[in-house]
Amino acid sequence: MFSGSLVAIVTPMRADGSIDPDAWERLIDWHIESGTSGLVVGGTTGESVTLTDAELWELSRRACERARRRIAVVVGVGSSSTAACVERAHRFSQLAIEGILAVTPAYNRPTQEGLYRHFAAIAEASSKPVILYNVPSRTAVDMLPATVGRLSQLERISAVKEAVPGPERVRELLAASRQGFVVLSGDDATAREAILAGARGVVSVTANVAPGAMAAMVAAAMRGDRESAARLDAPLAALHRDLFLEANPIPVKWALAQAGRMERGIRLPLTELSAAHQPAVLAALRLAAALQ
Repeated sequence: MFSGSLVAIVTPMRADGSIDPDAWERLIDWHIESGTSGLVVGGTTGESVTLTDAELWELSRRACERARRRIAVVVGVGSSSTAACVERAHRFSQLAIEGILAVTPAYNRPTQEGLYRHFAAIAEASSKPVILYNVPSRTAVDMLPATVGRLSQLERISAVKEAVPGPERVRELLAASRQGFVVLSGDDATAREAILAGARGVVSVTANVAPGAMAAMVAAAMRGDRESAARLDAPLAALHRDLFLEANPIPVKWALAQAGRMERGIRLPLTELSAAHQPAVLAALRLAAALQ
């Protein structure tokens, strides 16, 4: 169910920070036309921590309505509160989505046993497949492969988005988990090697601005075509790097505004991309435009 190039889609906002529903639908249409495999709504790149529950519901509802099963829709329900995640998992499962994404709790730094119980509670509350999300650079806790392996035995837990870079972590996850459990890369710069090591795709920031090129690279890697995957990935390297010159999603939202796909809206405490980094992101964006 979860494979290919899934976009960690931005939440388009107007200059005053309000959500732009027309731009949202245009972005969804663009991803469908470009071969993106799935939309991950309300993740880190979607500014999840600044969205209200009502906003996340409306974004998710509109995504399902617009997608009409032509592209997978996954909704981020993560929080540092297990109770809040459980409530969201139950409620958002009512939508016509393919799955929910739940990130490791930030700030409170649970033990591995605490992580297991947190995700087990989410899985019990959800009637949709659950994708675990491990991103220690943001949450200050690393969910280890052994813990993922335990969780993979639970019926509703279908996949993990792993943002620890490199193929070795992918191999460890696959070795620890049940047969058929899906590993998705959460790191654009190493996604190609992760897929060649057994990951089934990527949840991508780069796909926001180069969806067709990212889909083609991922498809080649999933076929095991190392040469083609490397050739397709090389022109994307600047995006993989420069879309993280400042905290995600600052650069990618600026790039999409430059491309005319949305207004230059972002919510505090994030701010617009600094002038010093704009030339590098613009150069990477122009290269991406040439690839589409």
